[in-house]
Amino acid sequence: MALGLILALCASVLMGTATVFQALGARSVAAGGPGAAVRATWQWPFLVGIVLDTLGFGCELLSLRSVPLFLVEAAVAGSLAVTAVAAAGMLRVRLRRVEWTAVGAVCCGLALMAVAAGRERGGDGDSTMRLAVLAGSVALAVLGRLVSARFGGVRHRAAVLGGMAGLSFGLVAIAARLLPGLAVPGVLADPAAYAVVVSGISGYLLLIQALQSGAVTAATAAMVIGQSVGPAVFGVVWLGDTTRHGLAPVAAAGFALSIAGALTLARFGEAEQRAP
Repeated sequence: MALGLILALCASVLMGTATVFQALGARSVAAGGPGAAVRATWQWPFLVGIVLDTLGFGCELLSLRSVPLFLVEAAVAGSLAVTAVAAAGMLRVRLRRVEWTAVGAVCCGLALMAVAAGRERGGDGDSTMRLAVLAGSVALAVLGRLVSARFGGVRHRAAVLGGMAGLSFGLVAIAARLLPGLAVPGVLADPAAYAVVVSGISGYLLLIQALQSGAVTAATAAMVIGQSVGPAVFGVVWLGDTTRHGLAPVAAAGFALSIAGALTLARFGEAEQRAP
């Protein structure tokens, strides 16, 4: 349990810091120039951000083996607090009082959940559940493609696509939790492994489209809700995630506090694209 909690917090720190490095990479390329987006991805800060994101996902995957889904996903959503603090130092972004309060709320919420969370009971579901998650991943990817292609002018498009991206990332966490093991021969035959790939790719593409469609705040806030609430409910209802005896209200309060803080910090959900 302790190691899983440390890994979840490491995932939060790595992913939050990655966003700031990606911002540094984006800032180093003149906005609007030919191939600016492609050139930004080859700047060393952006590449460092990709490495940190990958390491963060690895920590998240390992933490899901011993920590309840609601705690891991709240920690991942809390990476926005890390981004905000790092942006204040590295990007000279001025944090308002309400945003410093939100950073504190995220930290307090995670602390409450860490105290209240019970050990993950090892509920890996069955083959039917794994197939259902894979089917849901494919269906959500197809639906996201349809929404993106056919409803280009829909109102609140950024929030809709951001929410769908969050649901996809939530399915990544659920599918990773359903994996009975990480040994290569076995994992290649497990439907949950392919659900991780499908949902991960579709979620990333949906998030990019959401951020291109409107306000970063709307897209990121919707993503945080979709990514956090769904897996938390799934883990409690279907996988047996529990809290320590009598501490369920404390865990619920901590979860709500963390998500509320993350929503307040939603404007830090994407690297700033404007040149300095």
